[in-house]
Amino acid sequence: MLKYTLQRLLAAIITFFVAMLVIFILINMLPIDLMQHLVDLGPPQGGEAAAGWTSAVTQHTVDTIMERFGWDQPLPVQFYRMIINYLQFDFGISLVVRNNVPVVDVMATHLPVTMQLNFISIFFILPVGVFFGVTTALTKDSIYDHTASTFVVLFIAAPGFVIAALLQYFIAFRLGWFPILLAPEETLNWTRLHSMILPILAVSFGPIAHMARVMRAELTEAITSDYMLLARAKGQSYKQAIIHHAFRNASVPMVGTFMFLFIGILWGSLVVEVIFNIPGISRVIITSMQVNDIQLTLAILYFYVAISLLASIAFDLTLGIVDPRIRMGGKKDGQ
Repeated sequence: MLKYTLQRLLAAIITFFVAMLVIFILINMLPIDLMQHLVDLGPPQGGEAAAGWTSAVTQHTVDTIMERFGWDQPLPVQFYRMIINYLQFDFGISLVVRNNVPVVDVMATHLPVTMQLNFISIFFILPVGVFFGVTTALTKDSIYDHTASTFVVLFIAAPGFVIAALLQYFIAFRLGWFPILLAPEETLNWTRLHSMILPILAVSFGPIAHMARVMRAELTEAITSDYMLLARAKGQSYKQAIIHHAFRNASVPMVGTFMFLFIGILWGSLVVEVIFNIPGISRVIITSMQVNDIQLTLAILYFYVAISLLASIAFDLTLGIVDPRIRMGGKKDGQ
């Protein structure tokens, strides 16, 4: 297991390095001269960029900035310097969104609310998705199964931003049950949590439908397997056989499914944050892309790539816990 873990970590490091290189090249291939853009831009109008802007950028400032960050060097040299700075936990500064503010400080300001939304959604998705998957499998071909399966298809087909817009209009605006936008409270109190319910639902409906569909298919197949007949022949009740054998075997594919859903939640919540005006990391990355704040854009993209890779490693290692028959990195039979 230790050998497999080290192999996965090494593969993740290599993948992360390749992803950094690809993203760096793509960002620098944009047909925009960042420094000339800063000269022509002047003070941004409105929003966080205007609040952090101190003065229009002059050509002398442009030359100083290019020399300071090595942007007057060839791209391989720029990438090498960026890697060295990252290893020293120096992620650069924001030049436009928050003028002359370290990227870490910008992310630390907006990341907590995004993490709150994502993690609350995850803890809501897992039990609800498993519940609907199990209950529809145990009541196959019933009215409940057909009704739930219809909603599963609808939520899988509907994009997240459509669900978010419908919830915002009908539940918040028409019925007035929840606030249309996120409450401005700094701490996660009841007022803020109440205002986050609709964004959480908007993020969760699609993944819940995916989990329910996969769990229903796997559990239905497991219930009709030969080992269930063997368990019943050994004296176990139908309920005991399902809990001890069918459910556990059906849960193994759910680990991989939940891994992809977790990564999808991280990226999918970006649109939901914009619709509900949540001051999370989404607004920052969208603004940084619009105004070509390169260092801030790169840092946020790299952060999401790193989180996705760490999540994939964690879920791979959980397979051995869900099913002890899986021995990651173990010796082959006969060796």
